[in-house]
Amino acid sequence: MRSGGVLATFRWRSSRKRVAAVLATTGVLTLSGCGTDVDDITAGSGKGWTAAHHDGRNSGSSPVIGTRKLTLSWSRPIGGPIAEPVTLGPEGQMFITTRLPNCSIFSFQMETGRKRFCNTLGPTAISAPTVVDGMTNVYVGDDNHVNSFNYMGQPRWRTSVVGTPVSVQFTGDGNLLTITQAGQIDVLSRQTGTRLVPTARLLDEPDLPVRSALSRPTLGTELDDCFAGGPECPVANISPIDASNGRFYVTLWRPDEPTAALVALRYTDGGIQQEWSARLLERGSATSPTLSADGGTVYVGDNSNRLLALDTADGRTKWVKQLAWTPHGGISVSRDGLIIPAGDDGYLLALRDEGDTVEVAWERKDLALRGTPVQTAGNTGYTTAAIGEGLNLITFDTETGATIDSDVLPRAQGSTTGTSVGAEGEVVVATRIGEIFAFEPE
Repeated sequence: MRSGGVLATFRWRSSRKRVAAVLATTGVLTLSGCGTDVDDITAGSGKGWTAAHHDGRNSGSSPVIGTRKLTLSWSRPIGGPIAEPVTLGPEGQMFITTRLPNCSIFSFQMETGRKRFCNTLGPTAISAPTVVDGMTNVYVGDDNHVNSFNYMGQPRWRTSVVGTPVSVQFTGDGNLLTITQAGQIDVLSRQTGTRLVPTARLLDEPDLPVRSALSRPTLGTELDDCFAGGPECPVANISPIDASNGRFYVTLWRPDEPTAALVALRYTDGGIQQEWSARLLERGSATSPTLSADGGTVYVGDNSNRLLALDTADGRTKWVKQLAWTPHGGISVSRDGLIIPAGDDGYLLALRDEGDTVEVAWERKDLALRGTPVQTAGNTGYTTAAIGEGLNLITFDTETGATIDSDVLPRAQGSTTGTSVGAEGEVVVATRIGEIFAFEPE
């Protein structure tokens, strides 16, 4: 499974040393390929960028006080394309997936950019987002499987599913919620990969044995259609989950239906149940849904250039905002309700949710987006934008939209997959053609 290896000494913080010592002494430390019945690791530390859109509600915002003056620390190509945002563990270790013969998931050190490990997975791993728990165990999907590795890249477990997991999130009770592009939903133990509730299926398929996934072909055409939320990809996005009540939200385009739906489901001890379905995403879904901080509103974009807000209790539409572009990617929603959509055909724009209406807070038509805007504490935001013939990382004030800082991504082309903020205020972006840029506070 493993290629590459530990290429440099990783500078651990004393807190990690103490935790590891305690776990080793008590016999609880998980080793390669092994699990334990004791769930001794946290699902999310609140530090780093532990999921594609930061957290379980897909907020695209961080509680870290954003740095207003950054400098490029390092950049490096990985040799293959990148489709998903970089995730960052609590100690800064980063993870990214690609499509290469010998390396499908990479891990790099924040401080130096040196490779910690790379492992081989199936080719569809490039379309699978990663999530990282509080002990820097990483979870990622590939061809009909969900996988877990420890911080050294050693395999912990591998569980069969039907399809490629395009959504992976932590549940409120510390387990793993996975959803494939084919519509299979599972809740797995983070320790062992064991199914904890019966598998749920969003499409009307026969109740096939789970191991039938081993004989199913990889649906590459479906995954190609996932980026645009097209009809060949039934589930195209990362689902947000409300940790307080187990409710999560899936964009679903059922075969032969003219419009995609947003479906609300709930995970409980007994299983997974559907609560409501709103078929309103014209031309398919464009964004992953995002939950408001209070869990009362879910935001989602469609391919008719609309941003929609729905009541999470019953799926009622609260408001619809027509944009000048398709808001592909994530939606950043701060704790006080400032909404900043993405979309490579658009510009930097902030909206304010007023309940049953939405207002423009500010807009920057001069900044053409080439990535996903994110927000941090201290009224600071980051995004990549097209400046001249290249790309710049723009630091902006979230209250006014004013540019605070602008840093060149040397020789970068195209667009970026996301924007990730580290525990110490670092900012990391990756281009779709396959290069990582890491910025650090000055």
